[in-house]
Amino acid sequence: MVVSNLRVAHYWLDHVYGALMYRLRLSPPFFSNGWGGARLVLLEQLTRQLISQGLANFSLKYWPPPPIDPVWRTVWESKAAKLQEGIFPTPCDPLVRECLPPESHIARVRLLMPRSVPAHKMACVVHLAGTGDHGFERRLRLGGPLLKDNIATLVLESPFYGNRRPRLQRGAKLLCVSDLLVLGRATIEEARTLLYWLDKQAGFSKLGVCGLSMGGVHAAMVGSLHPTPLAVLPLLSPHSAAVAFCEGIMKYGTAWEVLMRDEACSMTLDQVRERMRAVLSLTDVTRFPIPKNPRAVIFVGATNDGYIPGNSMLELQRAWPGSEVRWVTGGHVSSFFLHGKVFRQAIRDGVARLS
Repeated sequence: MVVSNLRVAHYWLDHVYGALMYRLRLSPPFFSNGWGGARLVLLEQLTRQLISQGLANFSLKYWPPPPIDPVWRTVWESKAAKLQEGIFPTPCDPLVRECLPPESHIARVRLLMPRSVPAHKMACVVHLAGTGDHGFERRLRLGGPLLKDNIATLVLESPFYGNRRPRLQRGAKLLCVSDLLVLGRATIEEARTLLYWLDKQAGFSKLGVCGLSMGGVHAAMVGSLHPTPLAVLPLLSPHSAAVAFCEGIMKYGTAWEVLMRDEACSMTLDQVRERMRAVLSLTDVTRFPIPKNPRAVIFVGATNDGYIPGNSMLELQRAWPGSEVRWVTGGHVSSFFLHGKVFRQAIRDGVARLS
């Protein structure tokens, strides 16, 4: 009975948080400027072309990625560890770069690693941002305790977030639907380039990619497209952005009325939601190739997630035989704060399963 009550409490915490954030309109909704016009058309065409050609072929055609040469500065250092920040121009495809706001053209990362262990005796995991995760601190707190396991943490500041946020965008509320597609494409290309740099330039022995919620979707895509085995850790993540915006609580924070008016012929609410599903189906990770070592893929889901239905994560597991799903008791919001130990253990285990 106590466990049942806790599950209900966690589920309702998601809904209370969602009500405060979205239904009460305490902050602007997502996509308040509409679909994105010609940019959305271009991004849809680019993505559909990649899918039709085969994502496995894309992975090989665009490998190795463009080289980067980050400019580093030391944020702090102690006897045990060192935190550095690096910046570099985004290595995105020129067409994708044109769709990014100017503020997002320079990428920023932070690298946390022990001082006494050489890179070739360590693993490094790239942590990608979830919705609303500006800056670096949340993910550095998640990765920090892994230093004692010789696992370094590299945190990428997402396009449209933190110092890369467009001047007119408030918080994490993307102005156009096209922004969501270009954010994802840019994140994937930047993460692939960083993994190549960590391997060839920094010399880490094992690599992984991790993300929570939206970051988990991107982590799964990056892990799928990488030509060598990675530890892949999608945490509290759906198999597609369509689940988050059309089924979960975030549907209450979407500017459906604006999207209805933003087409040449006005659409009904049902029609605009179907249009949204069609656009966001391009983010369906079950279409992506199985990662090179599916045993090193560990999904972590929450039993009472009001944002991400549990069956969404199971779709990914079915698409990637050999992967593992673990569950924590809680909702989307509470699990982030309460289950860091479980997330870290998944990272340890995923890295350990690499040969």
